[in-house]
Amino acid sequence: MSEARARIPLNWPAVFMFLITTVPVLTVFPWYAWKFGFDAFEWTWFVVLCFLTGLSITGGYHRLWAHRSYEASKPLQIVYMLLGAMSLQNSILIWASSHRVHHRYVDDVDKDPYSINRGLWFAHMGWMLRDYPSGKVNIANAKDLEANPIVMFQHRYYLWLAVGMNLGIPLLLGWWHGDIWGSLLLPGLLRLVVSHHVTFFINSLAHYWGRRPYTSENTARDNDLLAFLTYGEGYHNFHHIFQWDYRNGVRWWQYDPTKWLIRTCAALGLASGLRRVPEFQIRKALVERQIERARERLAECDDPSLLKRLQAQLEQEASHLAELIGHWAALQQEKIEATKQKLLHQWNESEAHKKLQGLEESLRLQQRRVRLIGRLQVA
Repeated sequence: MSEARARIPLNWPAVFMFLITTVPVLTVFPWYAWKFGFDAFEWTWFVVLCFLTGLSITGGYHRLWAHRSYEASKPLQIVYMLLGAMSLQNSILIWASSHRVHHRYVDDVDKDPYSINRGLWFAHMGWMLRDYPSGKVNIANAKDLEANPIVMFQHRYYLWLAVGMNLGIPLLLGWWHGDIWGSLLLPGLLRLVVSHHVTFFINSLAHYWGRRPYTSENTARDNDLLAFLTYGEGYHNFHHIFQWDYRNGVRWWQYDPTKWLIRTCAALGLASGLRRVPEFQIRKALVERQIERARERLAECDDPSLLKRLQAQLEQEASHLAELIGHWAALQQEKIEATKQKLLHQWNESEAHKKLQGLEESLRLQQRRVRLIGRLQVA
């Protein structure tokens, strides 16, 4: 341990929390599994609660509150708030505020709370075990969340909600099933530890392992396996360049259950205002990254004459692609404007529009009468 690191005090609440969850999973859980075993009921609820708490982090803490990529109804926010507390990853306010700092200063070793440039272990969970300056809580970037009563209720009563959800639901399941210890250990404790590390994978592995199809300006990667493990969060390179999009898996075939949850909630009237990056911006980022990779490969060429010829060809193709993208974007904008004009024309011809015009005319006349009466009274 370096002298500088030794001077940074341990974050004892986090150390204690990881000790009381991890140590029993490594000791009591295997013993109980060997001696008594677990049945289908307990494994089913383990999977169900993994998904419910995980999606509350990805759909609630992350895409709703940290990035405001859509709006959620109060009932949906309450569900996210309660199951998020069960995930034991701190309050919405602190989680979202720290994540916004991460996006603003991504990879900065001094300002990014969990910068991968400080090592895989640091990015995974080491950043929580000590009171590093980069991890200091500063909610100045979360004034919108401070104005949310549901967020602030959870923040004020977070400890009680977290303990109540993590003990109450497994105890209820155990009482229902007749095996309290089995429910406490599998849907309760193991589910919690697995959920923790699944989330931590995004801070560590998703900045270390995978491809960068959209941008090379940061370390974020797209990784299909991580997307499967993290409810769609593994398409992290896309997310870091288009963080306000409610989707991470932008293609139809990409596994993103968080995206599907948000769409379903929108169809049920529980969510609205789903934000999407225009397709031409996505295509533009892909093409620019392809050109960048081609230039990198050409730089490795040993034949000067071949290199010069290939570079000229590449620049010509890049120019042509840029022209095509610009033309395509213009046509897309024309399509949008045409749709607006069509809708405007339909509105102008509608009975509702005519009634509105009549009401507006009546309102103007009434305003004139009021002004006239006022002048007469003055006179």
